[in-house]
Amino acid sequence: MEASTSSYKIILGSSSVARRKILSEMGYQFTIMTADIDEKSIRRETPQDLVMALAQAKANAIISKLQTTNNGERVDEPTILIAADTAEAILQGLPIDDYLKDAESTLLITSDQVVVYEGVIREKPTSKEEARQFLKDYSGRHAATVGSVLVTNLKTGVRKGDSDRVEIYFNEIPDEIIEKLVDEGITLNVAGGLIIEHPLILPFVKEVVGTTDSVMGLPKDLTEKLLKEAL
Repeated sequence: MEASTSSYKIILGSSSVARRKILSEMGYQFTIMTADIDEKSIRRETPQDLVMALAQAKANAIISKLQTTNNGERVDEPTILIAADTAEAILQGLPIDDYLKDAESTLLITSDQVVVYEGVIREKPTSKEEARQFLKDYSGRHAATVGSVLVTNLKTGVRKGDSDRVEIYFNEIPDEIIEKLVDEGITLNVAGGLIIEHPLILPFVKEVVGTTDSVMGLPKDLTEKLLKEAL
């Protein structure tokens, strides 16, 4: 990691425990802000377009919060905004007011992810019943995660983003394992109910074509690349 965390501030625009863990593993110090948006109101035809649009909406919402919270105040350190799940469509530019233009470099990170199963987009399960069915579907079959990262430099307005797709192949998952996962409730908090790093499901993961950190919500290599480009 070439960038020094003492030269700028990073805001992770996500409440995801997995994303916090990944960014910490990358050696960064950061603060957390969440974007309160109605994700269901944002619909797109393709998974790539959807995650891009959601990342953009989250980034916009967090920037609005920053404008409100810091009205009339100057940021002491540069900050970088990273919005995950966003690519070409989001790179068209983000309106940033005079306050943010005057601020030093700040990088903000926001992210989103969906699962694709047999061509159908899956977001977070809405019930334990749906989570159970999702997991049963994956048993002996395969699914994919589609996510992206968007980084916006709040000083310059530069925005860099890209998407990442990972294919996951499963062995047969016993019903009792599925029931334990559903009972824990953790599957309700992740896209498609898919959480391959969980010790209960990990033994039944046959192959991952891509990286585990991407499946968990924040691909390390892509994030590093976009951070450098946004600076």
